[in-house]
Amino acid sequence: MPPHSSSFDFIIVGAGSAGCVLANRLTASGRHRVLLLEAGPSNYHPWLHIPLGYGKMFSNTRYNWCYATEPQPECHDRNVIAPRGKVLGGSSSINGLIYIRGQAGDFDLWRQLGNAGWSHDDVLPYFRKAEGNERGADAHHGGDGPLGVSDTRDRHPLATAYIEAAQQCGYPRNDDFNGAQQEGAGYYQTTTRNGMRSSAAVAYLKPARRRSNLTVVSDALATRIVFDGKRATGVEYLVGDEKRSASANAEVIVASGAFNSPQLLQLSGLGPAGLLGGLGIPVVADMPGVGEGLNDHYAGRIILRCKEPITLNDAVRSWRGSVTAALHFGATRRGYLTTPAISAGCFVRAHPASETPDVQCSISLYSAQTIGGTLDPYPGVTGVCTLLRPESRGHVRIKSADPRQAPAIHPNYLATPKDRETLVYGVKALRRIFQAPAMAAHIAEEIEPGAPCTDDGELLDFIRRRGSTTYHPVSTCRMGPDPKAVVDERLRVRGIERLRVIDASIMPAVVSGNTNAATIMIAEKGADMVLEDARR
Repeated sequence: MPPHSSSFDFIIVGAGSAGCVLANRLTASGRHRVLLLEAGPSNYHPWLHIPLGYGKMFSNTRYNWCYATEPQPECHDRNVIAPRGKVLGGSSSINGLIYIRGQAGDFDLWRQLGNAGWSHDDVLPYFRKAEGNERGADAHHGGDGPLGVSDTRDRHPLATAYIEAAQQCGYPRNDDFNGAQQEGAGYYQTTTRNGMRSSAAVAYLKPARRRSNLTVVSDALATRIVFDGKRATGVEYLVGDEKRSASANAEVIVASGAFNSPQLLQLSGLGPAGLLGGLGIPVVADMPGVGEGLNDHYAGRIILRCKEPITLNDAVRSWRGSVTAALHFGATRRGYLTTPAISAGCFVRAHPASETPDVQCSISLYSAQTIGGTLDPYPGVTGVCTLLRPESRGHVRIKSADPRQAPAIHPNYLATPKDRETLVYGVKALRRIFQAPAMAAHIAEEIEPGAPCTDDGELLDFIRRRGSTTYHPVSTCRMGPDPKAVVDERLRVRGIERLRVIDASIMPAVVSGNTNAATIMIAEKGADMVLEDARR
């Protein structure tokens, strides 16, 4: 633990996917002293390392912020769950382990929006630098990077049948969603190594903690960035109720994620002047874009009962099954405890106007009536259809000057006709896959929404009533050249010296798939930028 007031070259706020990468890369030379602050605890709990642990951490407030959105107008005014990691490794320590980068066109769009250096050709070297793919290196992949990326260790018969059913529907087989193209059906690769979770804390932070120039403080809630005029000079934070501060000789780097990064900026006086003034926070800079533009993946989910007791429901609901699965995992690092949140998927062009995949249709080898709830008492699976490129935008805004109070999170799900149309098309495509012969042989019935639900209007109402996020919030500290953008193409906060944001919040738009890989890429590229500027 550093003294109550201490000095470093760099202060990183947030030890999630991005913060762990930054801590590793900025300390590698030994020239820079780095302080890494994390609001959550250390990552010693075994369920943070066993792949199936995402189910155990879903509602654990010790390791999960357990946020919820404001009432969503287009979702029957529901408060939609919005979990985020609160632990070393952040959400990479509790997520569903899926390694998806997004489509090349996602990053080319970032460049077209005015962000030089962020095209697919620009970012691919950083994806490859991060990746330690067990298949080895090639033009698309890295083989010796810190982040473990592995094939599914056990190919479950239901996942295999799902892929075959997708092919029966006319979708091509795809053995590499992160290769030449994303479209098609196949197994997911996961952020695991030797059967264990490869979180950012394990892959990046663990080796870096051996360095004397890195100081890590967990259970440390950042309360305010300190400024001298419009130059960031340090951070104030709490350890329990004890107030501490640290100064930064070079830069303060905010890496707290799409909800907590804009929260900290607003608490520090960077944000919409009207919002801050109304809460009694002195305005350092009137920045209307801080917290605006929240973009997240929304999904429709269907639940099906299977004919055979071979799902995760059957394997772990009983005491005997749980013990058997645990012993098998302990001996082999295989079996149900290595099951990712989704096992196989198909990237589909669902809307007639789409030229590239616009939905991600997946199978989960379990079912429950509520996300993160008790598994159903029958053999069950879940079909998940995720809207890949939502047009709907929302915001994150603090509700109080108290840093302990959660911000107001309003993703504004399904706010546009295109989003609603695409998800209806997508869920219909998902249902067709489950009805194809290879999958139908295993399915006894569709529980939700159920066979009588055939009308598009009824299906949309079901999606609104039972759909949810797939936990990929971005864009609340958006990168861009326009006045409402928060950071420039080098991730420097506009109009402020010695302050950057480096995490998922800087994405101009959400990528077409799971966001963890892209967040790690952003941190790899951001670290190079920080070090380049430090040498000047």
